[in-house]
Amino acid sequence: MFLHSVNLWNLAFYVFMVLLATLGLWDVFFGFEENKCSMSYMFEYPEYQKIELPKKLTKRYPAYELYLYGEGSYAEEHNILPLTGIPVLFLPGNAGSYKQVRSIGSIALRKAEDIDFKYHFDFFSVNFNEELVALYGGSLQKQTKFVHECIKAILKLYKGQEFAPTSVAIIGHSMGGLVARALLTLKNFKQDLINLLVTQATPHVAPVMPLDRFITEFYMTVNNYWILNARHINLTTLSVAGGFRDYQVRSGLTFLPKLSHHTSALSVVSSAVPKTWVSTDHLSIVWCKQLQLTTIRAFFDLIDADTKQITQKSKKKLSVLSHHFIRHPAKQFEENPSIISDLTGTSMWVPVKVSRWTYVAYNESDKIYFTFPLANHRKIYTHAYCQSTMLDTNSWIFGCINSTSMCRQGVDLSWRAELLPTIKSLTLRLQDYPSLSHIVVYVPSVHGSKFVVDCEFFKKETRSIPLPVTHLFSFGLTSRKAILNTNGLYYNIELLNFGQIYQAFKVNVVSKCSGGKEEITSIYKLHIPWSYEDSLTIAQVPSSTEISLKLHVAQPENDSHVALLKMYTSSDCQYEVTIKTSFPQILGQVVRFHGGALPAYVVSSILLAYGGQLYSLFSTGYCLEYSVILDKEAKPYKVDPFVIMIKFLLGYKWFKELWDAVLLPELDAIVLTSQSMCFPLVSLILFLFGTCTAYWSGLLSSTCVQLFSSLWLALKRPAELPKDIKVMSPDLPVLTVVFLIVSWTTCGALAILLSYVYYVFKVVHLQVSLMTFRNNQPVNPKHSRRSEKKSNHHKDSSVQSLRLSASDAEDSLRMHATVINLLTWVVLLSMPSLIYWLKNLRYYFRLNPDPCKPLAFLLIPAITILGNTHTVSVKSSKLLKTASQFPLPLAVGVIAFGSSHLYRVPCFVIIPLLFHALCNFM
Repeated sequence: MFLHSVNLWNLAFYVFMVLLATLGLWDVFFGFEENKCSMSYMFEYPEYQKIELPKKLTKRYPAYELYLYGEGSYAEEHNILPLTGIPVLFLPGNAGSYKQVRSIGSIALRKAEDIDFKYHFDFFSVNFNEELVALYGGSLQKQTKFVHECIKAILKLYKGQEFAPTSVAIIGHSMGGLVARALLTLKNFKQDLINLLVTQATPHVAPVMPLDRFITEFYMTVNNYWILNARHINLTTLSVAGGFRDYQVRSGLTFLPKLSHHTSALSVVSSAVPKTWVSTDHLSIVWCKQLQLTTIRAFFDLIDADTKQITQKSKKKLSVLSHHFIRHPAKQFEENPSIISDLTGTSMWVPVKVSRWTYVAYNESDKIYFTFPLANHRKIYTHAYCQSTMLDTNSWIFGCINSTSMCRQGVDLSWRAELLPTIKSLTLRLQDYPSLSHIVVYVPSVHGSKFVVDCEFFKKETRSIPLPVTHLFSFGLTSRKAILNTNGLYYNIELLNFGQIYQAFKVNVVSKCSGGKEEITSIYKLHIPWSYEDSLTIAQVPSSTEISLKLHVAQPENDSHVALLKMYTSSDCQYEVTIKTSFPQILGQVVRFHGGALPAYVVSSILLAYGGQLYSLFSTGYCLEYSVILDKEAKPYKVDPFVIMIKFLLGYKWFKELWDAVLLPELDAIVLTSQSMCFPLVSLILFLFGTCTAYWSGLLSSTCVQLFSSLWLALKRPAELPKDIKVMSPDLPVLTVVFLIVSWTTCGALAILLSYVYYVFKVVHLQVSLMTFRNNQPVNPKHSRRSEKKSNHHKDSSVQSLRLSASDAEDSLRMHATVINLLTWVVLLSMPSLIYWLKNLRYYFRLNPDPCKPLAFLLIPAITILGNTHTVSVKSSKLLKTASQFPLPLAVGVIAFGSSHLYRVPCFVIIPLLFHALCNFM
């Protein structure tokens, strides 16, 4: 019946929108590289020693615990406190386990064993009872206060030690990182208690799904504090994102927000981290061996030899983190590296005068210095480039001043090199080193190992190739191409006009090689200058390699840098680079950045259909089918122009002052603009997706009602249509009070769910009654709907009862189908707090604070009344016309204020439902 009311063109449109949404979802959930993380294993059985906390603290936080991680003999030794190491506290995230500390704890233990426990770390972990804090924010403040108490308890374990710590380092996964940042907002918290903060896949900018106001308020409190007090925050902070594999927390949310005065903060994507170079999903970021090794190396480099604790020097901490997470020069970290190096000994000095040079070292017994005089090269070339496949940490390239055939001392240029997966490379702009007379490449004595050193001089214009990206709306039908004609080792492909998050491209690099070399490796690095989100692709050439280009963070307005595709190539190969727009990946970016707003657009479409049904009931006396009215009323031009107009007017000071005077919240479109999340036509796309989802959810709910009705008829005696109906049945006030008591004493979402089930039960009962009536009554084609209504719609003012006909029942079911669809989304948006309450039921019976309690107290009376409502009792109401006019402005309000604040969406649904319920009495 539902499908029959939709014409084929509309059905084809809905199917087409499903296909587009599927393409976008596929790109988000599957359109990324395979998991290249190595699993980190424990060499001994992991043990978690529970730390006894004060009884008052245990009583105040019965669900939370503190543990010390250990393995084997280390765990046995530390069963007897106090401790002697460096404390690190791990904070799990949403539904995270305290046992997730074992990966980094085990790696740190192995590293300490390698240095005979000269230094070691003690890893603590907090058990938050795997709370769903990303969905319910009411416990975030409680977690923050408990962590503060844990820090004080941890430091007490070191009392009396020679090098007792006065602060802890914190590693926070997901929401645990946000809780760590929230510590600074506590009144009695001393900032000196934390010496380092590392967050992994933490959404710092905004919540992934703002399903209650407590999450949003918590974020506002934390971010506003960090922004306003940036000058006074000396806490060194590192935020690591997972990249495109992490579809739970997109990497753009992990970049620390607007800390222009806070120079001790770094934000980086794991694919750009040296020696890691992989994208991680939301869970693997805590066990990815490559990333945890990098983190532990940094932790050990942060140790102060005098205090045997993490250094208090902010400059050193930032230098260490930059060394390991931003740019690694293939050298061991040194706080004050020696810039001048002695080049002495009996080594051989070999002058090289050609502009391109290759040397293969194999079974060399003598050290060799190759010198490149710069005097002649400066006249022709602008840059020098060298690379080596020997990835040890020794110095390998130097600059000499006023040298002839050899020099005793040279400037160590190795610190300016960059480590890549298969090479270490250095690019020098010659005009930046006017005092250098020679470049010296050092080849050590090798026995049995083989490596290759390449150097070349080149002009920048020959290696920087501009390649404008294709237009957004080219849909991959056109492409642009760049051919690398010269046989160089290094190229920069300048990706012009590439800087927006809604852009996505596929780059195909085809390499053709001459010569008989067995293995040739090329590296293609996407370099984003305005954020640390680089990604690398390693290709064995000759080959055809496909690279995806899309951004986590949009280019700032005042930034003039150009995104680069850096190509580390072979001189024996020719390369052809082709770029074209990837439409599926653009849809993926829409879903990735704006998919969370879809429920708001779905509810907006349903509200428009709901208003159309009420107006149809008022104007014609009968209710149109949901799918028909959805096609007719759910139009983007009824919503988007108003939101655009409001956003435009808010640019004027007088309108903004008027807006603030009436205490209206900030427009969500402005919030998205501030986060650089504006897409062209994104609101239109989301509205179409929302209408499509509203249609299919309506089909699903109608199908479910039909199935429940058939099951009812199969299991129970058929019901009959009531001969007369009453809006206020005797049991209705009692049932309403019961639901309200449940809301007050337990959880508001539970009461909403129970009232929703009651409403569905009433609708199924009516459907069963209508099915029974149709089965028992012969069809009379001469009996018109109009005459039936006239004969049965007589209102008896004395008993306030109405006659219900089959046509009235059909109208009522159509209206109920829309209300059920609307309520389904309200229930879904309130489910997280119910799940949280059920999970913590053993600790407390009443959810406090409860985000759904105010909603429940308004929604429950409306639901119970509407469950007994039929169109015959509504159509004669004086309030019906007014009720039919409310859904349109509320549909606009849902988009204007609920797309980035989903917890506001149910508030807009309550109003038309209340007016609909009041139509029974006025």
